[in-house]
Amino acid sequence: MRIELNCDAGEGKGGLAGGQDAALIPLVSAVNIACGAHAGDAASIERTIALAIAAGAVIGAHPSYPDREGFGRRHLDMEPDALEASLVSQIEAVASATRSLSVAMRHVKVHGALYNEAATDAALVAVVVQAIARVSRALLVIGPPGSRLLAAAEAAGMGSMAEGFADRAYEVDGTLRPRTLPGAVHTDPEVAARQAVELAATGRYATLCIHGDTPGAPRIAAAVRAALTAAGHDVPGTPAVP
Repeated sequence: MRIELNCDAGEGKGGLAGGQDAALIPLVSAVNIACGAHAGDAASIERTIALAIAAGAVIGAHPSYPDREGFGRRHLDMEPDALEASLVSQIEAVASATRSLSVAMRHVKVHGALYNEAATDAALVAVVVQAIARVSRALLVIGPPGSRLLAAAEAAGMGSMAEGFADRAYEVDGTLRPRTLPGAVHTDPEVAARQAVELAATGRYATLCIHGDTPGAPRIAAAVRAALTAAGHDVPGTPAVP
């Protein structure tokens, strides 16, 4: 089975890509780039795109609620039109940078609280899908398997990819464990690798994420890639030693 590894990147402070990005990106297949709302700016977007190009990874936008203080991981009450405008601006920031560097942007994956809420909230789903479509209907939408978000993207004639998380704990109902609870983030590469193989074996996921801000993310990515390959999965991209 072919399965991608993706990472969220360009989220470091001070307008620079995160300290782990340079080591992490060569280990993944796809990069989701912070668009300036929860993290990042024009300089970090271009730098992260350059890292992705060098690694041969595909590029996507990683928009969020406009909430730098909360890193996009808390709910914001916003009027639908205001949220849509913010998302369009964020996605276009990455799209514009890719055009200037003569590469393509393939997908959009929303970040943090908006990602979790758009999985089930029909009103938010409509806003997110409309915002992505306004930039380009050719963009793939990444989200949880079986979610309203992916269903709405497909109904709109857009492509979609179901995503799982190698470095996040799941509850018994299949939802992600809230980050406020103990054990929500897997920092042990062996634990993350074992979970990645288990998720891939279900056949429900086209891509698995490793967060760029997880401590030791490059080591986790290397372990996950090795475990998936050993289990017989085809992981796109050329692995590098972090």
